[in-house]
Amino acid sequence: MIQSMTGHGLGAAGGLEAIATIKAITTGWLHPTINQHNLEPEVTIDTVPNVKKQHEVNVGISNSFGFGGHNSVVAFAPFKP
Repeated sequence: MIQSMTGHGLGAAGGLEAIATIKAITTGWLHPTINQHNLEPEVTIDTVPNVKKQHEVNVGISNSFGFGGHNSVVAFAPFKP
């Protein structure tokens, strides 16, 4: 989720996150969750706090939850002919 860096783009939020997901797949860079401090000890996943990280990304999912129950999920993967 890129909202920590871009704010809420309202109608553009889904498009912005889809672009960030595709860029993560093509470049291998995971965007950070900025301003994340004092993470709860029970959280055991890598949330990429404050600094981007290089990682091989094979599949990415972009979730969009809109006002009034307009929800969507799109999965992206590299094209391999």
